[in-house]
Amino acid sequence: MHPPGLPLLGREPEQEVLAEAVSGLTARRPALVTLSGTAGFGQNALLRWAAGLAEDRGLRVLRARGTPGESDLPYAAVTQLLGPTADIASANTASEGPPGRDGPLPGLAELLRTAWDRPTLLAVADLQWLDPDSLHWLQALVRRLPGAPIAVLAGAIGPVPPSDALPGPVAVSRLVLPPLGPAQVAAAVTLVCGGQGQERFTAVAAEATRGNPAVLHDALRRFADTGHEPADARVPQLRAIVAAATADHATRVLRGLPAPAVAVLRALAVCGDLLDFPLVRTLARPRPEYEAGLRETLEATGLTAPGPGAALRLTGPEVRARVLEEMPADERADLYARAAELAHRAAADDADIARLLLTARPIGAPWAVHVLRRAAADALRAADHVRASACLARALEEPLDREQRAWLSLRLAAVEVLEAPEAGDRRFAAILRSPDADLAGARLRAADLALARGGSDVVRQALTDALPAARGGERSALTALFWLAELGRHDDTDLLLHEVPPLPDHPTSPAQAGARAWQLALLGEDLLTTRALARRAFAGPADEGGLLLPRLAACRALCLADDMDEAGLRLDELLTEARRDHARAAASLVLTGRGDMNLRRGRPDLAERDVAAAERALPHTHLHPLYAPYARAVRILVALESGDRKQTAALMALPDPDASWNTMAGAHLLFARALVDIADGKPVEAIDLLLAAGRRLLRLQYVNPALLPWRSMAARACHALGHDQEAHRLSREELALARRWGAPSAVGWAELGIGRVAREGRAARLREAVRTLRAASDNMAYIGALMELATAELDAGRRRAAEPLIAEVSRLTSAHPGSRPAARARALAQRLGRPPTAAVRGLHPAWAALSDVERRTATLAGLGHGNRDIADMLSVTTRTVELRLSGAYKKLRISGRAELREMVRLMEGYDTDVA
Repeated sequence: MHPPGLPLLGREPEQEVLAEAVSGLTARRPALVTLSGTAGFGQNALLRWAAGLAEDRGLRVLRARGTPGESDLPYAAVTQLLGPTADIASANTASEGPPGRDGPLPGLAELLRTAWDRPTLLAVADLQWLDPDSLHWLQALVRRLPGAPIAVLAGAIGPVPPSDALPGPVAVSRLVLPPLGPAQVAAAVTLVCGGQGQERFTAVAAEATRGNPAVLHDALRRFADTGHEPADARVPQLRAIVAAATADHATRVLRGLPAPAVAVLRALAVCGDLLDFPLVRTLARPRPEYEAGLRETLEATGLTAPGPGAALRLTGPEVRARVLEEMPADERADLYARAAELAHRAAADDADIARLLLTARPIGAPWAVHVLRRAAADALRAADHVRASACLARALEEPLDREQRAWLSLRLAAVEVLEAPEAGDRRFAAILRSPDADLAGARLRAADLALARGGSDVVRQALTDALPAARGGERSALTALFWLAELGRHDDTDLLLHEVPPLPDHPTSPAQAGARAWQLALLGEDLLTTRALARRAFAGPADEGGLLLPRLAACRALCLADDMDEAGLRLDELLTEARRDHARAAASLVLTGRGDMNLRRGRPDLAERDVAAAERALPHTHLHPLYAPYARAVRILVALESGDRKQTAALMALPDPDASWNTMAGAHLLFARALVDIADGKPVEAIDLLLAAGRRLLRLQYVNPALLPWRSMAARACHALGHDQEAHRLSREELALARRWGAPSAVGWAELGIGRVAREGRAARLREAVRTLRAASDNMAYIGALMELATAELDAGRRRAAEPLIAEVSRLTSAHPGSRPAARARALAQRLGRPPTAAVRGLHPAWAALSDVERRTATLAGLGHGNRDIADMLSVTTRTVELRLSGAYKKLRISGRAELREMVRLMEGYDTDVA
């Protein structure tokens, strides 16, 4: 429909034909003209224009319009044309006569008689909705047109139904209205918007409206109301306005369609892009009498367009949305359900069927749950967690038994960690409180995943509630999980602890073994028992040995016990499991722990990779306050050691999570901040942070310096300020605790701390630290000790003693030239008077640690001999050669033969005799 006051742009040819019909009527010549086309193309506007032209010339004009509501009312259109005085009742009776009989047609004779006195124009709009009796009456009139001064103008959406609806001896002028062309669209833009539109603006107006005059004029009028010029910069705003106008046009068209056509449009909106048109028509279930011409009718609405092959598609998302909005909610849910069943029978993809199921009512069939679960798994693999959550939540609406519902809820809660963590915690808590004995596995898994996210108060209370009813392995595992959550926090108001049994000293349960190993490691007690318990955590039945948190705790205990190679392998296994189960929070926790371990091993590149992967798995903004400070602390230390000062400053500038300060994670963050201050030359600030970290750990009774060597770092800051007495006290205290624990890395680090603040015998103490750390797995501490000793040797003028130390530091840091240790190594090399990248010949510091057989085997391998040749020369097996080389690589802190060959080349002539 054209807005009032606008000319009929682009309809000049049709106006000429209609004007000729009116002029002929003035000369008493009959005429028959039909106008057809898509809804909104101006059929009715042209009829009104022609009727107005006839009235201006003094002709009689009779009007009628077909409507869906009156399409079954006999002679409804005739009544509009002639008024209620026509003898409709007698005509109804007569029309029941035998086929082919015209019968008394109401008012027809009177119309023909009066037309001789006053030529008459009949304008009939929306011919497609005419009731059968009115159409029969109109056909009778057309047959009587010759010699009668009557012009019949009929408009229809789509083709005139049927194609022979108005046969007769008078020639028919059939006008099919086309869409507006570019020139007409440009003229409309100029007319409505008050100025010429720019090229792209006009092109988009034509493309977005599909040349539909009604949509175009409505959209341009709305755009003009905004007061903007039709410029290319306003194209996004124009597109939004056209979408709204198209949707409103769809609503008007829908309200003028019969129910069968609307039903098919609704089916197209639901699954037209998924199913072929015959299946869509089957879904809509139109009555047989509406089957003929249904496709043509739908295309004439302007809401559909032909798709690939024989498909039919809605013209745009705004049309689809409006079609669905016009449906009652219950009918829409039922239609989606039937569409999903049809798509399932047609073997459509899981993702497409799931899209239908998300809006459908419950199906009540097992296949629906299977489809939704498979679709959720595909979405998770594509990292689409919103869609995965939606599919799993929809699956829970289907009928399920208790066990199925529990495991499905568990999967959903694990996925909700990003979008709805509180909802996920409530699901975890509900599973934990389920009383069914056969849900023990689900309860354990729920507790494990919930606490991996951080363990909200809701989850902790639910875990405490579940413990009294738990039996056997479930009870021991739940107890272990509870204590693992408590090991990282200190809350004076906690009223739950007395309700949970303590961990046994020597547990046999794998879950409790992992928790107890971590507890002993934090307390710095019984290294051998800690190692044994940590290894026991990876053995046992699946219900207990398969939990992630106890095994992660065991890995961290192994790290503090200097078993980093074994811990690294176990962490890789845990990460694989977490990723396989799409447990993002658990994966983030494992990756952060592995990053911490790689940093200790002197691999900032691997640590940087791990913390970046942890951020991708679960962004820091979604981390629970219990774990967020630890993750941030590791990121700070990685950035600091990698030499990325910009990233370090950005992480330091983030606001502190105040709620976490009484936790172990909070102490980690304080420690990391202090190390940045030490690197920046701020010992006063560093001491405050380090002592604050120590107080938090002491409140938790965690005294193991392998966790955080805060005492030695505080001693270093005190020494810089001249507080030597306090520095020595802190250093000696850490050394005593490290020796009680017994791990070489902790002892060596403490010895390094003593050497840094020693007044006398500094070099000797540093040599002791180097010897101890050479046998440890903490490369970062070893590199630090080498640099401190090299500095001391240079300060004392012992350049030859400093040479191999600097060479070793250069080798260990060569893979990370941008790191802070590499920069210090270059500075030491410059003090030595050599180029920073020059290799220093001499005996490798760790060469003496090799046994005689390892030294001979390593030398032969470094000289280029293969394992079989070495085995023949030494009269041993190839396996023996492999084991000796493996041990040598570990002691020399190298990764393979390439580094060994370079090392042997540099040491040639010092101690490489293989005789």
